Amino acid sequence: MERRIKSFVLRAGRVSNRQQQALDHWLVDYALPAPGTLWDLTAEFGRTADTVVEIGFGMGASLLSMATQRPDLNFLGIEVHRAGIGSLVADLHDNAINNVRVAPFDSVEVFMTSIADDSLTGVQIFFPDPWHKKRHHKRRLIQPAFIKMLVQKIKPGGFIHCATDWQEYAEHIHEVLSTEPALRNQQPDGGYSPRPDTRPLTKFEQRGQRLGHGVWDLIYLRKT
Repeated sequence: MERRIKSFVLRAGRVSNRQQQALDHWLVDYALPAPGTLWDLTAEFGRTADTVVEIGFGMGASLLSMATQRPDLNFLGIEVHRAGIGSLVADLHDNAINNVRVAPFDSVEVFMTSIADDSLTGVQIFFPDPWHKKRHHKRRLIQPAFIKMLVQKIKPGGFIHCATDWQEYAEHIHEVLSTEPALRNQQPDGGYSPRPDTRPLTKFEQRGQRLGHGVWDLIYLRKT
């Protein structure tokens, strides 16, 4: 069997006491089952609602903000780094947020085995690792085959929203999304989108803006 190149590297980063407490005691309240079988999202969330997936939520600040602002939506966050998972779960617990579930697994495996076709309202990928060295470009998450798989999981009219602060990666994402025949750019001119209010401005992004760094948003819709 051919070994799949992963888009992430698990690093043994420091986990704070608060994050470890969340992992030990509260993650069970939010975590989805290990991938391998199809998830029943209505049962997992305890309700029927449109579902948005965020791939790679980092420390979870933007996902927490979106879930707070849109209690009518279900949010499914995918992340593999324990500090970020613990941070988000602690915040969810402290703020009694009930419309978020966490998948602490490889996103490719999740979409291959556990997300039903035509079931999602949208997929968000904010600031994925750009793997900026050319020899590492093969590790980039956003590749044609992965996007084609995401499209199958999104309802007609649903969205894929990507954001990056690395211009060369933005150009790569633009090319990948533009060449997927089932997608159309939300921007009539086929270019980048202004940051929508639905994507919170992170501290990292605010700092970058002060330093003159650019951020590129791309929003594509599945054709109906």
